[in-house]
Amino acid sequence: MDKWCPTSAYSNLRIPPMNIDPNLHQKQGVNHLNKVLGYAPLVAEDGTAEVYLTPEDWGVVADTLFHMDTPREMVPAVILEYSKREGETIIDLETSDLKIELKPI
Repeated sequence: MDKWCPTSAYSNLRIPPMNIDPNLHQKQGVNHLNKVLGYAPLVAEDGTAEVYLTPEDWGVVADTLFHMDTPREMVPAVILEYSKREGETIIDLETSDLKIELKPI
């Protein structure tokens, strides 16, 4: 009896070409920002909120804001300013009534 090999089950599998939206990474970053904006007021103290994301999600937000030439119109309008600090590990977001520190876990 032949031994089963995990790759043999896939040897005849044909993978169709994928049409991936080139802006998907940016859209996901904006999605994360909107979730942060909804969550931050719940954990805010004295006008400042610390929000933690997984390293992957934090990276998507960082890419969206700082590395992908994202048009300002794509960034949620309530974010007045954004910047990175402390060795590029904290993203500061500023809204009219809240300062948000976005950190990777």
